[in-house]
Amino acid sequence: MVLYSDSGVDISLEEKTVSNLASILKSTLKNQEIITESGHFAALVKLGNKGIAMSTDGVGSKILIAEMMKKYDTVGIDCIAMVVNDILCVGAEPIALVDYLAVEKPDPELAGEIAKGLVKGAELSNIAIIGGETASLPDIVKDFDLAGTGIGFVDLDKVITGETIENGDILIGLKSSGIHSNGLSLGRKAIFEEGKLSIDDKLENTNTTVGEELLKPTEIYVKAINNLLKENFKIKGLAHITGGGFNNLKRLNKNVGFKINKLPQPQEIFKLIYKNNVPIKEMYTVFNMGIGFVIIAKKEESNDIVNFLNKYHEAYEIGQVTSQNGKIEIKTFIDEIIEY
Repeated sequence: MVLYSDSGVDISLEEKTVSNLASILKSTLKNQEIITESGHFAALVKLGNKGIAMSTDGVGSKILIAEMMKKYDTVGIDCIAMVVNDILCVGAEPIALVDYLAVEKPDPELAGEIAKGLVKGAELSNIAIIGGETASLPDIVKDFDLAGTGIGFVDLDKVITGETIENGDILIGLKSSGIHSNGLSLGRKAIFEEGKLSIDDKLENTNTTVGEELLKPTEIYVKAINNLLKENFKIKGLAHITGGGFNNLKRLNKNVGFKINKLPQPQEIFKLIYKNNVPIKEMYTVFNMGIGFVIIAKKEESNDIVNFLNKYHEAYEIGQVTSQNGKIEIKTFIDEIIEY
C-alpha cells in the first residue's frame, strides 16, 4: 500500500503546521479590516467599497517532472493557475501577479523557458505580471523553485465566501486537465517506483506518454468564472479542488455537508496511480480526480449554469449539499462510497 506520507508528504502534519503558524500570525489581523477568515482560498482586505483578494502558491514537485522531461516552458502556467484559481473563489477578478524564482545558480536559458509559461498563463488569465524576485540560493535550493503571489478585486456586495450555502444546493464541477499541481510526490512514487514505469511509457488508452500527462498544465478557470459571475445567477460558493481533494469544500462552510455521487470517470492518469497500490480513499484525499473547480448554486439554476459553463470547460452536476455538518460522502469511480 502506497500512501502520500510514504513519499514524504504528511497532510495531517502540514495542517497542524499551518494551523500553528496561522494562530501566531492572527494577532496581525487587527491592523486591517479583513473580510475572509483564515483558511479560505484567498484573503480579502477591505479597501473602501472594494475587497482586495490575495493568494500565494507554488508549483511544488511538478518541477521534478519538468526536469525529468527537460521541458520547462509550461510550469509557469501552473504557477499562475494555482494563484488565480484561488482568487476566483471569493468572487474576485485576478488582475496582477508577482513571481518568485529561486535557483541553485543563475541560468538565463532556464529562466527564459520558465518565462514563456508565465506569459502564457498571464494571457489565459488576463492578468499582468508586474514584478518579482529571482534569488540565487546554492546552499538551499537544488535546481529551482517557482511561486507567485496574486491580487484581485471584487465589489464588497459581490463577495462570495460560502456562508449562504445550505442544504439542497447543487455542486457543479468543472473538468480538470489532469493531475494539475498537487499530489505529484505520491504520483511519482506510485508510477515510477511502485509501477516501475518510465516517463516515456504510453498511458493506457491514449497516445500520450506518462511524462507528458504528468506535465500537462493546470487548467485556468478565470474566463469561465469571471463571465459566470457577470450573469444573473445566485452563486453561493466557489472552490478550487487542489491538494486535499474534495476536502477543500469544507473551507467554504463547516455547517453543511456534501454528497458527491455523480462524478464523471477520472482521467487515465488517476487510474494508473490507483492501480499501483494506492488506496481509493487516499486517491480522493490527495488528487482532484478529474474535477478542478466546483461551483455551488441553487438547485433551480443548476442546469442553466452547467449549460453556460460548458461553453468554456466540460461541466457536470456532481452532487448536492446536505445538512450533515462537516461530512463529505463521495461515490468513487470503482463505486465504493468513502466518507470524511
